[in-house]
Amino acid sequence: MNLALTLPQLGWQAFFQQQLTLSEFEQALIARVTAHHRSGYQLMTQQGPCHLTASATLPDITIGDWLLLDQAGGFIRLLTRKSLFKRKAAGSQVGEQLIAANVDTLLIVCSLNHDFNLSRIERYLALAHEAGAEPLLVLTKADLCADVDAYLQQVTKLDPMLLVEVVNALDSSCSSKLQHWCRVGNTLAVVGSSGVGKSTLVNTLTGNTAQKTAAIRGDDSKGRHTTTARSMHFTATGAVLIDTPGMRELQLTNCDAGIRRTFADIDALARACRFNNCQHTAEPGCAVQQAIVQGELDARRLTNYQKLHAEQARNAASLQQRREKERQFSKLVKSVTSLKAKKYAE
Repeated sequence: MNLALTLPQLGWQAFFQQQLTLSEFEQALIARVTAHHRSGYQLMTQQGPCHLTASATLPDITIGDWLLLDQAGGFIRLLTRKSLFKRKAAGSQVGEQLIAANVDTLLIVCSLNHDFNLSRIERYLALAHEAGAEPLLVLTKADLCADVDAYLQQVTKLDPMLLVEVVNALDSSCSSKLQHWCRVGNTLAVVGSSGVGKSTLVNTLTGNTAQKTAAIRGDDSKGRHTTTARSMHFTATGAVLIDTPGMRELQLTNCDAGIRRTFADIDALARACRFNNCQHTAEPGCAVQQAIVQGELDARRLTNYQKLHAEQARNAASLQQRREKERQFSKLVKSVTSLKAKKYAE
C-alpha cells in the first residue's frame, strides 16, 4: 500500500470537510478506517498508517469511517457518515452488524452462470438504496456465457434505470468500463456471493494480486470463501475500493425505504388497488395481482417484495425489543447505584 496518500486519494470529499472547524482542520489528524480487527482499527492518514486500540468508550466504527485524532493518535470524534451499510447480525444473534461506511457506489457483482439470482440482486439493491449509495450491477464471467443478452433482459425488468456493466474480471479492459466510477475521491464497495469474481475484479482494478482467488465448482458454479475480512484497496486512478467477504446470510433490518425504492413498480401499482391495506394476495380489485395475470409483473418479484418486507419488519421489531430491554436494565443499574450512594452518604 502506498503510504503517501492524499486526503482525496483516501476518499475525502466536501461533505466531510464541511464538518470540521478551521482549528480542527489545522490541528487534528484526519484518519480513515481501512480495517477492523479484534484489537482495534487500522487507520490511514496523510502521514501514513496508524492504529486505534478498541475501547468500550468508542462509538460503533466500521471500515470506511472517517475519524478525527489528536496529535498523539487519541480519538476525538467520528465524523457524520455519508452512507452506511449494515445488516442483521448473522445467525440467531439479535443485533446489527456494520458492513461499511461512506461508500459512494456499491458494485453488486453477479456472475453469468448458475449463481445468477434476481431475488439476491433485489436484496442488494434494497441495501444500497437504504444506505444511500448508488448501485451498479457488475455482471462477470461474460467470456463463459453464451447468451449475455438474455441475462441483460432479466435485470432490465427489475429497473430500466439500473446501471449495469458486463465484464470479464480477468481482462484489464474491464477497468476502462468502470473508469467513470473509479475516479479520485470516490469510494466503491464490492459485494456478492463467493465465487462470482469479486476478488478477481479488485485485483484487476488495483493492478495487483493482493486478494486471493479460487476456482468455482463446475456443477453448480458455487464458490469458496477467499476473502475472509473486509479490506480497503486503492486504484491507480485514485478511487478507494472496499472488498467484502461473500455473505451467506444478508438479512435486512430497518430497510423499509430501500425496499420501496427497489420495488417502486409494485408500490406504484398498489396505489391503484381498491383497498388501502391490500395485501396483494386474493383481495378483490388488487391492481398488483391484475398486473401479474396480464404478464406485466413477475410473480417472483411480488413474492420477494413481500418476503423482504416481512423480514426487515421482523428483524427491526427484534432489535427494538432488545434496545428496550437494555434501556430498562440501564435504568435499573442507575437506580441501584443511586440507592447505594445514598446509603453510604447517611
